[in-house]
Amino acid sequence: MKAGTRSTILGVGSVVAVLVLWEIAGRYWTNPLFLPPLSAIWERFLEFVDKGQLAADISASAQSYLGGLGFAILIGVSVGIAMASSKAIQDILNPWVSILNATPTIALAPIFILIFGLGIESKIAVCTLVMLFPILVNTYAGFSNTNEDLVETIRAFGASHVQAYLKVKLPMALPYLFAALRLAAAHGLVGVVVSELFGAKNGVGLLILNSAHTFDSPGLFAGILMLAIAGVVITYSLLALEKRLFRWRRSEGGE
Repeated sequence: MKAGTRSTILGVGSVVAVLVLWEIAGRYWTNPLFLPPLSAIWERFLEFVDKGQLAADISASAQSYLGGLGFAILIGVSVGIAMASSKAIQDILNPWVSILNATPTIALAPIFILIFGLGIESKIAVCTLVMLFPILVNTYAGFSNTNEDLVETIRAFGASHVQAYLKVKLPMALPYLFAALRLAAAHGLVGVVVSELFGAKNGVGLLILNSAHTFDSPGLFAGILMLAIAGVVITYSLLALEKRLFRWRRSEGGE
């Protein structure tokens, strides 16, 4: 059996086993208020679909997520490259990166609401902040760890500074950038929930909050599982894209 097939079978098998245990535990072993069975969660999910509520919630959350991801990539990659290129810029920005990265996003969310209002802008700002630092830090690491001998070699053959970045630094930094995107994608789902805790009209995060307030456990878990599934789909999609782009790289096993 191939290693990839074996890994897939083990991974899918472990998920199926947990789901079966969850259904059994929710039906016979635990209080459904704390752990409802998957069948009850599925029924609640279908109720959300029938009411038309779910489409509006997913659309609102997707706008915040994608907007935040776009700004995070733009700012994170630009600032990361600037910090890797200039020691002065690195010294200036390092304290601010450390301060903002260490500050809990939920503490800054009300400030964004005061600045941008209750519209989609404040939600995008929160998601941007959550996804920004994994991209920024990994971009900086990727462009800082470039083999300078290769850069000097291509410069010796007449390449410009921009060509050195495009031909040497960028290809060597791409694995870091994809790792950053995977981290940011997962963090961004947390940002979506946080951004919708304050003054949101729609969103999966708001659905989770309202379900918790009304002790609607099936609705609560339906929202959580939707975010979890979205995170898995995004992560594996990025992994598939990375493998497709980096076919020339040897696997960790040396195959």
